[in-house]
Amino acid sequence: MNGRERLERFLGTDPADIGCEEAMEVLHVYVDLVAAGQDAAGAYPGVAAHLAVCGPCGADFEGLLAAVTQA
Repeated sequence: MNGRERLERFLGTDPADIGCEEAMEVLHVYVDLVAAGQDAAGAYPGVAAHLAVCGPCGADFEGLLAAVTQA
């Protein structure tokens, strides 16, 4: 990825995206809401925005959700 592509990606970032650190702080709560069939994205729009664009955090979400729902 060159400098222009990085700049375009940065400028295209959803302003609601709260970033990795904050998303990870509440990911367990977000997963519990999803597993319960509740509106997690409505309750935590910043987390939803972040998970939509961050592959590593999205993978953490999917893994945690799988662990919670396989009980």
